[in-house]
Amino acid sequence: MKKVTPLETISGRLTTGSFAFSSALASRDWALIAECKLASPAKGTLCKDYTVPELAAIFATNGAAALSVHTNAAFRGCLDDIRQVKAVVSLPVLCKEFVIDEYQLYAARAAGADAVLLIAAILSDSELRTLSQLAASLGLDCLVEVHTLAELSRVKQAGARLVGINNRDLQTFTTNIEQTFRLLPDCEPGWLIISESGIKNGEDALKLKNAGVKGILVGEGLVTAPDRPAKTCELAVPSLQYEGRGQNA
Repeated sequence: MKKVTPLETISGRLTTGSFAFSSALASRDWALIAECKLASPAKGTLCKDYTVPELAAIFATNGAAALSVHTNAAFRGCLDDIRQVKAVVSLPVLCKEFVIDEYQLYAARAAGADAVLLIAAILSDSELRTLSQLAASLGLDCLVEVHTLAELSRVKQAGARLVGINNRDLQTFTTNIEQTFRLLPDCEPGWLIISESGIKNGEDALKLKNAGVKGILVGEGLVTAPDRPAKTCELAVPSLQYEGRGQNA
């Protein structure tokens, strides 16, 4: 990418972001980040019926607060998907990518991203700080993803404010939302906490909401649902259907 489009070229196209992603989450008591995910390396094709922009339109119409767009080729994604999504919806967009280089932040913002994913498991402490500071200078929010208590301690030192707790065990690839509940007590007051992976229905969503989580990021559960609009509504406003059961859980 650097050879095809040098950083100097990208820098000339940039407009500074306005931290629209975190603002959209903070303005709500509950937020669904809906992921436009066509495939995964582990499970292959997940959605054949819709394009990424078409999925984005469904999610936006049915209550999502923000969108996540994969730009990695292993997930059948690319940076141009962000441009196409931004052309059809007004929701803020997270660039879902394995970010390891500063160039990727410039490229994400140039494509129209409002936020980027930083994964603590693949970044050193200095990389987390450097990438977070650069993102801030570009007006990009960082969703800093953790899997363990040790990673959570590291992102505190990096000054993270928007933190994603991934419920997927990176060794076994199994998911369990209990991981979010285990790490919540060690999260800082004022953080925006997002639970990622393994959220199956409105009941799961309501349990997380009642525990103090700000929102959820859901991909596979949405794109493989028989009725995607209905599933989006269920996760975006979980209290409508699950208030009684969720409160007693």
